[in-house]
Order: sequence, then structure tokens, then C-alpha cells
Amino acid sequence: MQTLLTLTRASLLASLLPPAVGPALAGAAGPISHYRPLEGRNLRDIARYKLHHGKERFLNPFGRERSGRLLKVLNWKLFHRNEFEAELDAQPVRPVSLDWEAVRENRGVSITYLKHAGVLINDGGHRILIDPVFSEIFWFIRDFSPFDFDPGRLPAPDQVLLTHGHFDHLHLPTLARLPREAHAVSPLGYREILSEAGLHHRTELDWFQSVNAGGREITLLPCNHWTMRSPLAGPNLALWGSYLIRTAGGLTIYVSGDTGYFDGFEQIGREFAIDLAIINLGAYAPRWLMAQSHLDPAETVRAFRELGAKRLAIMHWGTFKLGDEPVHFPPRQIREELAREGLLDRLVDWRQGETVLL
Repeated sequence: MQTLLTLTRASLLASLLPPAVGPALAGAAGPISHYRPLEGRNLRDIARYKLHHGKERFLNPFGRERSGRLLKVLNWKLFHRNEFEAELDAQPVRPVSLDWEAVRENRGVSITYLKHAGVLINDGGHRILIDPVFSEIFWFIRDFSPFDFDPGRLPAPDQVLLTHGHFDHLHLPTLARLPREAHAVSPLGYREILSEAGLHHRTELDWFQSVNAGGREITLLPCNHWTMRSPLAGPNLALWGSYLIRTAGGLTIYVSGDTGYFDGFEQIGREFAIDLAIINLGAYAPRWLMAQSHLDPAETVRAFRELGAKRLAIMHWGTFKLGDEPVHFPPRQIREELAREGLLDRLVDWRQGETVLL
């Protein structure tokens, strides 16, 4: 029976994976198969000619075919064995507290890691809040880093940047708590949901479009991802992206948002001088399911190298268990990867609630 079950699971897995993923799982040699190589295409040309715009939905020029996604998720949940199973009971719950003096300090440029993919950038008293999530996203997903403070105590943001529409990044209850005068900056397609949150001062950007705010320039850049709010409506009714923030303090910060690996990082690194890359690292296992959407530690180091950034910080870990790996593994594994490459001294080694002066 065990053999039959194993064969059945293997058969289901093989039938559910798109053709591009199969060779990678079988150990076949060749290029990474979970993204479409640019092969000479230029990111700015893709944006200029709107190759990411479909008739009714946005398109991912770097992504592989995603058909059968629901079946793959069902296979993951019903038949897949988690290689980290023995480690899951050790996942720590770490309530988040803040050093309020550091958070409110207006000198220079600082970054505060709030939780999940939420970060607060303080640029000389001008505050930029990115992908804030202040509480649980669904009742059945545990929050391993609950706030031990009232988020209403946070300094009011001047801009709120949203990378895409997934519920762990665009969280309506959190957005509804923000000051009405906050300037919401998003990719195309989020006008209605931001209005629902009460944020009427909005700027929607396409890839490589920018908005200026008091000597700061915020640019939306391409990344290898997707978005969806409702399975019934389907995916990609709105756009997604990463951000490049040129601060008034003189530093340039790249925020990856959720992204799978793609060879566009090298072009971004050639065009922009990046002081700090903040890269989302979490929900990366199992690779046969997650590689199309999220970087793993080795790919994060590769992206960091290609971006040419001076320093690296990671987020998107420690709060919600959205993949197989335990929530506290990403910092450990990124340190291991950076140490192998001789880059460990480039890491901003922070955790939720900590403020770093750049």
C-alpha cells in the first residue's frame, strides 16, 4: 500500500506540474526553468511597448505558464511531505515591540522592519510605509509576530507604497486605519480597493513611471510575480512591481516586493546605483511550487549580486507561514548563503521591530 501510495503521489505530481518545471525536478541540466529568460529583451522596451498589458488582464513577460495552479496547490496540501516537518514545533512567536525614540528620530535615513513585508522608511522626517499588515490576514493563518503596541502610535506616513494585491501585502483592515491624507502609491489597477480603504489621494504607476515627493523619487520597476484578490475574478486584473526609492538623504533603496528570480535584476543593477536592496525572502519551499513566485536564499544572493547593491536586508519572514519552511529559517539560511559567497558583512541583520540608521 505504501508503494502504491508513493507511485500515486508521484504520478499526480508529474501530471500537475507544467512542462517547464518537470525537467528541473528530474535533475536535468540546463538553465533555470521557472522563468522566461530575457534573451536580449530590454526591460525598458518591454515597459515602453506595454508587453505586460493584455486585453483584459496584465501579463507577466518573465513568467512561465501558470495553468493548473489550483491543482498544484491541492497536491501540495494533500499529498506533499514537508521536509521541515520536524522543525515546525520550534517556530517562535515573537511579539513585536519598537524602540520609539529610534522610530521617531528624524535625522538621516532609517528603516524600521515592522512585520512580514512591512517596512517604514524615515527620510529626514518624511515617512514612507511599504506593504503594511498590522494584524492577521486570515483566521486560519497564525501570526507569529503580533504587535505588542497599538499601530496607531506609528508616525503618520506621507506615502504608502503597495507592491501588489495579494492579501498579505494589500490588507484592507490595515489600510483603513491609516490617515485619510496619506498618499497611496501603487501599480495600475487598485483605484477601487484603495477607495474602499478610504485612501483617496492616490497615484497609480506603470513600470518605470515615477512620482516625486519633496525631493524624493519613487519609481515602479518590473518584477517576476502576479496578483489576485478573488479566485472567481481570476488573476492579474491589476499590476505588480518593485520600487526604487531615491531618498532626499542621498541614499537609493530598492524594494523587491514578492518576486521569483529572473534575469532582469542585472539590468536594474546596471541602470541604478543601489545602496540598499530590501528583498522579500519567505514562502520559498517547496521549490516546485514556489519558484515561480518567490526567491529562495541562493537566488536572493544571486539577485543581490546582480543588482550590485552595497547592502542587503530581507523581509517577508517570521510572521505568516505561507510555505513549507519554518518562519524563522530565512535569516539563518541567508546568512549561510552569504557566508559561502564571502558577503556576510553586507547583510543588514535585523528582525521585526528593529530600526537601522543607514
